Amino acid sequence: MPTPRMQLVLSENWTMTGGRADLPTVVRWAREAEDAGFDSVMISEHIVLGPDAGADGIMGNPRDYALPGNQDPSTPWPNSLILLAAIASVTERVGLAASAVIAPLRHPLLLARELGTLDLLSEGRLTVLPNVSWSRDEYDALGVPFTRRGRLLDEHLEIWAKLWGPSPVSHHSEHYSFQDVYFEPKAHRPSGPRLCFGGAGMHETMVRRIVRYGHAFNPLGQVQPEEMQRLKAAMAAAGRDIAELEMIGGTRAVFPDDSSCADLAQALEPIPRQLAQGFTTFCIKPSQFTDDPRAVGAFCREVMRRVESMTA
Repeated sequence: MPTPRMQLVLSENWTMTGGRADLPTVVRWAREAEDAGFDSVMISEHIVLGPDAGADGIMGNPRDYALPGNQDPSTPWPNSLILLAAIASVTERVGLAASAVIAPLRHPLLLARELGTLDLLSEGRLTVLPNVSWSRDEYDALGVPFTRRGRLLDEHLEIWAKLWGPSPVSHHSEHYSFQDVYFEPKAHRPSGPRLCFGGAGMHETMVRRIVRYGHAFNPLGQVQPEEMQRLKAAMAAAGRDIAELEMIGGTRAVFPDDSSCADLAQALEPIPRQLAQGFTTFCIKPSQFTDDPRAVGAFCREVMRRVESMTA
């Protein structure tokens, strides 16, 4: 059984630090995670939130993950790519996961420039999970048609693939058109940053994007065996082996009440079962287990001690 690789979730840890003056603390946590042996750190994004963020009621325990419709619209969401650039400057090895990058809210040339520069700055450590997200209010605020978000993401992916190749580049399609643009410098890797796909359900569009562009898969919730078989078959039909994908699983924090942290040992229990299913990387959010911002380094070391003992 392989040694688990751990990814520290640096989004939404606002029970330990603020989203304004305390952002250097988040950068410090990334360095502490690297020192402890974590494989990567993850930051996700929103640009703005509206009333629909909390339409289903705010989650009970503020340490938990913010789910669609269950979060306070005033939750801080600093720019994830700028934070990851700051992290890249103080780390050497740890991977940078830009998760839930809401691609349709930007022009693909602008977003590709940001992603490519971050990949260069980190010397190829960037993995991007582009998605369409869920908040209609966010799309309305930015003037982007919510119902076209899937088609917009597909065009982003097509354009990015062109941009990592030789210049000049031209593209003409339903939403974006440009002729003979020179896109320099490219990303660190010849094929661009690694792309991860994930979300709820193994729908046909998800499978298609993974097969064509994916380097990693990060599902939301438990994946059923028949869904994994569908992905495996689609990969094989395209001449790809599902073993090429980094499979990202998670831990399951259980809170005894709305004012307490979760138990770490209990949260790590699903890892051996997921390892047996082919998952290799596991996400964990520190504020689910401690309220002390000074304890994150020790927390990371304890996580690595425990997961390494699972396969010793």
